[in-house]
Amino acid sequence: MQGIKKLCLWSIGIFLLGSCKQNTEEKCAFVPDTKAITVNLQFESLEDSIPNITTRQQLVDFFSRHTTLRDFVFGRTAYPDDSVFINELFARFSNPHFDSLLLETKRVYGDLSELKAEFNNAFVTLKYYYPDFQPPKIQTVITGLETDLFVTDTLIVVGLDYYLGKGAKYRPNMYEYMLQRYEKSFIVPSVMLLYGIDSRLNETDLQDRTVLADMITYGKAYYFAKHMLPCAPDSVLIGYSAEEIAGARANQDVIWKKLVEDEVFFATGAQAKQKYIAERPKTFDVADQAPGRIGTWVGWQIVNSYAARNPQVSLPDLMRIKNAKQIFDESKYRPVAP
Repeated sequence: MQGIKKLCLWSIGIFLLGSCKQNTEEKCAFVPDTKAITVNLQFESLEDSIPNITTRQQLVDFFSRHTTLRDFVFGRTAYPDDSVFINELFARFSNPHFDSLLLETKRVYGDLSELKAEFNNAFVTLKYYYPDFQPPKIQTVITGLETDLFVTDTLIVVGLDYYLGKGAKYRPNMYEYMLQRYEKSFIVPSVMLLYGIDSRLNETDLQDRTVLADMITYGKAYYFAKHMLPCAPDSVLIGYSAEEIAGARANQDVIWKKLVEDEVFFATGAQAKQKYIAERPKTFDVADQAPGRIGTWVGWQIVNSYAARNPQVSLPDLMRIKNAKQIFDESKYRPVAP
């Protein structure tokens, strides 16, 4: 009972309402039967390789073998020439603090078996929905907080040191509300979101520049990621705290009313997108403590409502619907106070 009371008090504090109004229970999405599906998971751990480099030539040889790391993860093109690049990276990797970073990474991740299992489960589920899917190779590395994720069709690079969590000595230089997404539990969900936002899966009408179009595009990406990781907490997928998710669920009608009053859905201006879609700590236009990007969360709820009303539409077919207004209209999503 104490937990329920706490959520109610939080909702009152954020949205100035008298009571918790809607069911905030977390539920799994559909969990498919994947026992007959296997994938060939190629997993390469490189976090020990860089600290073991003792000469510049060894570093050159390492990057010659791993050109994607060189060019895209460590950003070779940002340096004026190869010599400056190698010298600066060698100095970074030779710093004693880099060894400390490696030790902390090993403390958090151990033998990486948990991360491997999470990727395997997500890829198996993805192959259930998309039978032609071939998993990319996965490389893990420590970068000195250079890059978090790099994802292509054939390769995923995970900068483990970005995801060491709250107790880490070294953390990315970013706002606290963004840092809460850089825990190890966010790695695979973040990759699935990148798949879900990819236009090759998530088809969109490029001529539609409304806020609603952005809301539905993000909503489809969250819907996709939730089905790849059916029991992942919604808070992990969208990067809210558990309290923020509970407050948003409990006050959907308040959020909806504000979006309607401000005529947000069919607006095309940058200001509306900045308020309701863009990265920011809070959506102050809704309430002082309402989480940022609240429009993307509402887009997710609209897509969920559409899917519930149209169970005959498969996940791949839903992802191919370009018309955001069609999903909006057919979802019948209109939350009201009880």
